[in-house]
Amino acid sequence: MSRSTWHPQWLVPQWPVPASVHAVFTTRHGGVSRPPFDSLNLGWPSDDDAQAVQINRARLQTTLGVEPNYLSQVHGTRSVLLDGPVQAGAIEADACCSASAGVVCTIRVADCLPVLLAHAGGRVVAAAHAGWRGLADGVLEANVRQYQTLVPGGSGADAAPAIAAATCAWLGPCIGPNAFEVGPEVRAAFMVFDPAAQALFRPGRPGKWFADLAGLARLRLRALGITRLYGNDSTRPWCTVNNPSRFFSHRRDSLALGGSGRLAACIWFD
Repeated sequence: MSRSTWHPQWLVPQWPVPASVHAVFTTRHGGVSRPPFDSLNLGWPSDDDAQAVQINRARLQTTLGVEPNYLSQVHGTRSVLLDGPVQAGAIEADACCSASAGVVCTIRVADCLPVLLAHAGGRVVAAAHAGWRGLADGVLEANVRQYQTLVPGGSGADAAPAIAAATCAWLGPCIGPNAFEVGPEVRAAFMVFDPAAQALFRPGRPGKWFADLAGLARLRLRALGITRLYGNDSTRPWCTVNNPSRFFSHRRDSLALGGSGRLAACIWFD
């Protein structure tokens, strides 16, 4: 596996993790799917041609040199431990972590936020699928709790602050704060957890609010003691909706085009 072979349009996190840790976020470039799933759609099952998705997934695996592990994501909070290859979609969960070399934690998104974690020791990684519902219900908290138990000496509550301080988090592209209009129930769900979430909502149409999904995730991560945050800073270049040439977007594409592809965030270590 060499990063020089990765598609130039894919995103490689810029974060200070050990050289043993590898991470990448695919874009819609580099596959064989036809519109509206063009071209590297990694979502299956979907309305896309199943053979095209299989080819796309095979291309990603060949390029990375390791096999991505695809979960059956349900917008929940379950986090699972991966210690070897799993059959695609066989595990229903929205987060995963691993302390096994070569095991690729993989999250698929098309507006929801992917969050990747890596420990400074270079031997524990994690990934979470954070849509608004999973984020509000605690998917990041569940993922971090499990991830911490994998770090040597991390089973005790007293170890959590030190592990958090030695953890980097990378937030990938997601629906941005100028595109994610939600109802009052979404705002209320986050404010129950932390009143400071109020600052991450601004008025939209009557009875609606624009939500900063990445900002809400940063708030949750900081509450967990993870302050080394990289990637999505809630600006327009990270918005899946407003960058159609680069990212799939369920909200943008499903109504207008009849379907949307899926992107993938992958993390593993040697």
